Amino acid sequence: MTSEHNQKDGADYAHRSVLLDSAVDYLVGDPDGRYVDGTFGRGGHSRLILERLGPNGHLLGFDKDPEAIRVAEALTAEDPRFSWFHGSFAELALAMARRDWDEIDGLLLDLGVSSPQLDDPSRGFSFMRDGPLDMRMNPHQSPSAAEWLARAEEQEIANVIWRYGEERFSRRIARLVVDRRQEAPIETTRQLAELVSEAVPKKEKHKHPATRTFQAIRIYINRELEDLEICLQAAAERLAPGGRLVVISFHSLEDRLVKRFMRGLARGPKLPRGIPVTADQEQSAFRLVGKAAKAGAEEVSDNVRARSAVMRVLERIDRSDKTQGSA
Repeated sequence: MTSEHNQKDGADYAHRSVLLDSAVDYLVGDPDGRYVDGTFGRGGHSRLILERLGPNGHLLGFDKDPEAIRVAEALTAEDPRFSWFHGSFAELALAMARRDWDEIDGLLLDLGVSSPQLDDPSRGFSFMRDGPLDMRMNPHQSPSAAEWLARAEEQEIANVIWRYGEERFSRRIARLVVDRRQEAPIETTRQLAELVSEAVPKKEKHKHPATRTFQAIRIYINRELEDLEICLQAAAERLAPGGRLVVISFHSLEDRLVKRFMRGLARGPKLPRGIPVTADQEQSAFRLVGKAAKAGAEEVSDNVRARSAVMRVLERIDRSDKTQGSA
């Protein structure tokens, strides 16, 4: 779940991104560099990045959501240093190739579903508000959550809920889904939330029993972890010396993936014992910057969704800078 909190007024949202200032502080090293906001949302991070850029800097924003792209189009009209790409951040290599970019100086990812998406009942992300069971970040792509639940095999449903939600009652939930859909289609968030509540025999304190199941189905429908793996690899291959990858995660599956990826690059390649190597070969081209950061108490009090945010930063080492060390 991403970081923005909002109040809906017609089609407009006011929001402030979690870890906004610190994320941009870590990201922007060269004011005239090329940067990517892989999760544009409603532009919270992008606007601050643009404030930090010089006249020759450029920012490229990604989002799957047509509503987010509507906001991005307006920002493009305001600031020629900004451009947008309608699609997944997994398409980073394609977007860069279209712009003849060989390298980028930084990529920011603020993962998960945005608050405007979460707070809009018509998008079907939340069990707190009744609406169509959709969950697609891009509503023009298929299938929706309802369509998938209508045709998936029981074992597949159980596997998805277990893998992406770490829900220990995944088999009970899947069995009840298959039983109920024979009586009537499961088409609304309320129907699914009530079904899960019925299937889960033990309730966690302060957590709705449908939390893990909704998370799992959303991640699966939107290919969130698969896209993240592709993007991380593409970004690491295209970071300029001194360039940084800044990732904000909101649940353990994302954070474990990011942590493992960044630590692996920072450690460098594992070579077999007995193979003669030089000092340069032993040293990684990347370093971790600081420790995993979390939102402070004041930020969490302003936005309860910030409490689970974890930010990690990876940098490609600039060998020409003799002051650089490894973290």
